[in-house]
Amino acid sequence: MIDEKKLEERLEMVEKAKSWSPRVVSRLEMLLRAGTDEALHRINPIEFAKEKSIAEAEAIDLFLHACVAGLFDMDWLLVCPMCSDVVESFRSLRKLHTHFHCHLCQSDYDAALDDYITVTFTVSPAVRSIRFHTPDALSAWDYVFHYKLTSGGIMPDGVPWREAAKELVRVLTRIEPGSTVNLEVDAAEGALLGQDFESDAQFFFPVAMGTGATPSHVPVMLDHGKCVAATANIAPGKVVFEVHNAGTLPVVFGILQLPMATFLRPRLHFSPSLSGKRLLTTQTFRDIFRSEVISATEGIAVLDITLVFTDLKGSTALYERIGDLNAYIQVQRHFQHLLDATVRHNGAVTKTIGDAVMAAFLTSADAVQATLDMREAVDQLNRDRLQRDFILKIGVHRGAAIAVTLNERLDYFGQTVNIAARVQNLADGDEICLTEEVYGAPAVAEIIAPYPTAKSEVELKGVSKTMSVYHLGRTTS
Repeated sequence: MIDEKKLEERLEMVEKAKSWSPRVVSRLEMLLRAGTDEALHRINPIEFAKEKSIAEAEAIDLFLHACVAGLFDMDWLLVCPMCSDVVESFRSLRKLHTHFHCHLCQSDYDAALDDYITVTFTVSPAVRSIRFHTPDALSAWDYVFHYKLTSGGIMPDGVPWREAAKELVRVLTRIEPGSTVNLEVDAAEGALLGQDFESDAQFFFPVAMGTGATPSHVPVMLDHGKCVAATANIAPGKVVFEVHNAGTLPVVFGILQLPMATFLRPRLHFSPSLSGKRLLTTQTFRDIFRSEVISATEGIAVLDITLVFTDLKGSTALYERIGDLNAYIQVQRHFQHLLDATVRHNGAVTKTIGDAVMAAFLTSADAVQATLDMREAVDQLNRDRLQRDFILKIGVHRGAAIAVTLNERLDYFGQTVNIAARVQNLADGDEICLTEEVYGAPAVAEIIAPYPTAKSEVELKGVSKTMSVYHLGRTTS
């Protein structure tokens, strides 16, 4: 059921939020009106962009603004890399933690913003009610295959693991507290796996010819995350599992037929989705979700991030020459140009410090292209002036970091940050300094090919080994 008034009001808010490409908002409206319950649950903006022929960055912005307008709720998901199970979900980055346990795989993981953390969007119940808003009322099948397992985990043959897992299920049901159900299975050679989909409670029985008479009933006790099954030798044929839920909560329980007793689940790869890292390097997220902070005391790891530091050479003299107010206004203009270049190339400004900027990018190629645009933008500022008041110094480094909250702002911490800042200090006026990690990154060589490059070996404070730094000058043309 759709609340027409709220839908219209909130779509109008999105329409006014920024200048959109033609028909972008109308495509979102069509999804809200005509989409199935499944299509409106945990929407992947990257997939939406592909299906609707929208730029990925614009699709991400679209859902972020739609969240602010109250059309969608944002979910941070911890996804198991082995079975694509949504182990936990959080409505806020503030509540996100990175250590998680998958009951289905009975494995423990540490998530990074690059991996295992996915951000999705579900229609707000105030706008349109879908059955996934009340997961406890879902059928066992819907709960497991449309609420628990994502469609993003893909097997080597291209089949989503969720679809392959459906073929293994012989029975799937919800068992109320204190209830006993008889689950009949036609066992084939291989193994039978019984699974509580919300705990580690499992049973496992090999199924083989010549194991003796199969018992007609196999008692199974489920009790607060534990499973106790009677000892049994099972041969191919019909067998009934008498499952009793001795706990105080309902249990979603299934029995799977595995093709062999030593069944190994194939390694999954995942279709593109909105990772936590990409969201944190999206300027719109940083601008309109300023209250989002990382509460985890140890922060959240980022395995691969490219950081840019810029500074203005001779800015002190500018303040002395034209006065504090005029200089401040001009420096703010320079900040806006750097911000525009950052956003154009899939980055976000993390903070400004005096006349300096720190920005984060998904890839080194994006970062390098952005720095070239920054340098050109500052040139444009200088062309309207009697002398070159703005001379930019830029440093770029790539590596791992920790996403943290400092001074109530999302920030990055660690050696990668330290090196990026110190490499910027090595830059002369108008120069861009790249570390080896950036210089050798994919697509960077093609971007910097037109520019003269000089290599130096440097020792940086706090870094034990000598580092190679590439100084990127200007073209002579």
